[in-house]
Amino acid sequence: MKSLILTTAALAIVAGSAFAQDKTIRMGTEGAYPPYNFINDSGEVDGFERELGDELCTRAELTCEWVKNDWDSIIPNLVSSNYDTIMAGMSITDERDEVIDFTQDYYPPTESAYVALSDDVDVEGGIVSAQTATIQAGYVAESGATLVEFATPEETIAAVRNGEADAVFADYDYLLPLVEESGGELTFVGEGVPLGGGVGMGLRESDSELRDKFDAAITSMKEDGSLNALLDKWFGEGVGTY
Repeated sequence: MKSLILTTAALAIVAGSAFAQDKTIRMGTEGAYPPYNFINDSGEVDGFERELGDELCTRAELTCEWVKNDWDSIIPNLVSSNYDTIMAGMSITDERDEVIDFTQDYYPPTESAYVALSDDVDVEGGIVSAQTATIQAGYVAESGATLVEFATPEETIAAVRNGEADAVFADYDYLLPLVEESGGELTFVGEGVPLGGGVGMGLRESDSELRDKFDAAITSMKEDGSLNALLDKWFGEGVGTY
């Protein structure tokens, strides 16, 4: 899904492993990207990744606490040990893998898509909004379109509605419910664009033991079908391919 521009490689060298001293693991998430993660009416982290993360912690015999962090600083704060994992709809990319480590994917590679107020928008030469430091923003920047970046996904949609942008480019899974609930105001434009290598859990490179524990838990959920069931619950039937 989403990808950050990385500037924290040096910090990765000095960050230690909290796992070696304590089995309480702090799970970092954005809390602003439904259905992957969001804050519910009770002020708690909710969504696909909250439910999945809690189950992974149970299977790994770990105590997990959830920490909300803004997207644009989510990797630096992992590397600085402000939490121990990232579960935030984060795509596995070569660029990010140079700074942090990843589990195997728990959400298969998916498509990104354009959404606009009309289907005749020129997404290749017009103005396209995307969330700052994402795979989608990078893709638009290298296309013929003019990129306008926003800190939150909500702002990228608002930019289309208020005329600041001709279209928004984001994960199809994030955009689909917004289009369906818009009453015809929003529409998909053109074909989907495959990006990223699936969504995985990010960890510090020094935490290989913790990575292995979560990898084993993800494998067990793939093998018993429970991961597919969660994907069907949060994203609709047919998403699960494991």
